[in-house]
Amino acid sequence: MSNWRYIPNLITAARLAAVPLLLWWLFDGQFNNALWLFVLMGLSDALDGYLAKSFQWRTALGAYMDPAADKTMLIGAYVTLGALHLLPHWLVFVVILRDVAILAGTLTYNFATRRLEIQPTLISKFNTVVQIVLVVSIIYNQLEVVPELFIQTLIGLTLVTTIASGLDYLMEEKFKRGARHPEKPV
Repeated sequence: MSNWRYIPNLITAARLAAVPLLLWWLFDGQFNNALWLFVLMGLSDALDGYLAKSFQWRTALGAYMDPAADKTMLIGAYVTLGALHLLPHWLVFVVILRDVAILAGTLTYNFATRRLEIQPTLISKFNTVVQIVLVVSIIYNQLEVVPELFIQTLIGLTLVTTIASGLDYLMEEKFKRGARHPEKPV
């Protein structure tokens, strides 16, 4: 098998390695640099996903590393923007709580079934897009004025989609457990 299949993993690793620089630039007020890096990181996520799917370059490592890099990037950005008082703390809490709940549900499911099969749902993908657009808008707002109504609408949409995707995921896991394991294991 060709070594080309590891290209998506290298792109993901670069995205993960760039997170500390993103956070530093945000804390340092280098919003122009942070904005471009965040956009580049988002594009790299799309690129590695495209390459993995289109050329069948999927790997077990990539299946774990890609969502970990995405979550590290987003949670890092949300916590930093919250610490800078650019995002409401309650929204940062809800975003983190959703991811902790999903992680706890995933670990519990894996422990109970010894199988870990995670597929993002449509609402979860939409939530990720909304979260990314909010971060880009907040950073861009430090450079140029973004209408307050737009920012508040994005904050509300982020809240709704974060809660909806978290509940959707937890309900789906409960359904999968019941459908695959109708009886308790001995």
